[in-house]
Amino acid sequence: MVIRTLLLFIATACAEILGCYLPFLWLRRGAPAWNLLPGILSLLVFAWLLTLHPETAAGRVYAAYGGVYVATAVLWLWLVDGQAPDRWDVLGALVCITGMSIIFFAPRGS
Repeated sequence: MVIRTLLLFIATACAEILGCYLPFLWLRRGAPAWNLLPGILSLLVFAWLLTLHPETAAGRVYAAYGGVYVATAVLWLWLVDGQAPDRWDVLGALVCITGMSIIFFAPRGS
C-alpha cells in the first residue's frame, strides 16, 4: 500500500507540474498556444488523481501531497529544466518527504 500510495502521489504531482509547465512555456518562453490544451487536460487529470488517494480527509491528502509535490518539482528541475539540484534542494525535498510520511502514514485510531 505504501508504494502504491507514493506512486499515486508522484503521478498526481507530475500531472499538476505538467499542467502548469505548459502554460509557463507559452507565457514565458514563446511556445505555441496549443500547449494550453494538453496543459488543461493535465490539470483535469491532476484533479481526478487527487480523488483516488485512499485517505478520506481531503486536507490530509493535500498536506501530504504537498511534500511529494516539492520533491517531484526538484526532480523536474533536474530532468526537465536541466539544472542539477544542489544540496539545499535535496535536503529540502527530503524534509518534505519526511513531513509527508509523518502526515500520511502515521498510525491513527479509527
